[in-house]
Amino acid sequence: MPSPTAEQPEQIRELFNRIAPHYDDLNQKLSLGLHRVWKQMTVRWANVPLGGQALDLCCGSGDLALLLARRVGRRGHVVGLDFSPAMLSIAGSRSRRVLPGYSLEWVLGDALALPFADHCFDGITMGYGLRNVTDIPRALQEIKRVLKPGGRAAILDFHRPTGIPLLEQFQRWYLNTQVVAQAKALGLGEDYAYIDPSLERFPSGEEQKQLALAAGFEQVTFFPLMAGMMGVLVIEKST
Repeated sequence: MPSPTAEQPEQIRELFNRIAPHYDDLNQKLSLGLHRVWKQMTVRWANVPLGGQALDLCCGSGDLALLLARRVGRRGHVVGLDFSPAMLSIAGSRSRRVLPGYSLEWVLGDALALPFADHCFDGITMGYGLRNVTDIPRALQEIKRVLKPGGRAAILDFHRPTGIPLLEQFQRWYLNTQVVAQAKALGLGEDYAYIDPSLERFPSGEEQKQLALAAGFEQVTFFPLMAGMMGVLVIEKST
């Protein structure tokens, strides 16, 4: 969940390598377990068919990829891509333990230059990744390139709630006290302190819709969650 978007790619990679051993536990605690619900919704919105080909971008420790694998079944195939070797190592170990016999592949790569052919995935998910890329329009163009016609991408992330000052104040308090305090106990306080300022730079749901339209997606919807503190951008490629 951290997001040092002002940093260089190598610094971002080093950050995620550092937090990898604690990433799942912190996500569970800091979201009060709700991250699992949000991820299930994201996978449903991606709408990958049984037996389909799916991609989870910025896959981290593999939560969304494992949910995608259950959706596509043993006849389908799921690729999880991340540029943190430590995260991919954890994801690979989890998949072998939790879903033996399923077709899951873990790829070290960059969301801005996907190592895949055009039109090869039925659906794509991305969790807490769009804030971390250094070029959001390019990331959206790459997603469109590798999606099959009719395919969808569902992109989950934190957002700044708008129009509700008390809720925005609560979010700032929670991120800057509760989140940072728990991360600090693990020596990761500075890493997780990036979340709150990252929300100032991150495009709003409406702005993301416009960026997706500019990237060539014809059908674009943004679903706010948790009164706008979370959200899922759903984008569909018609041609």
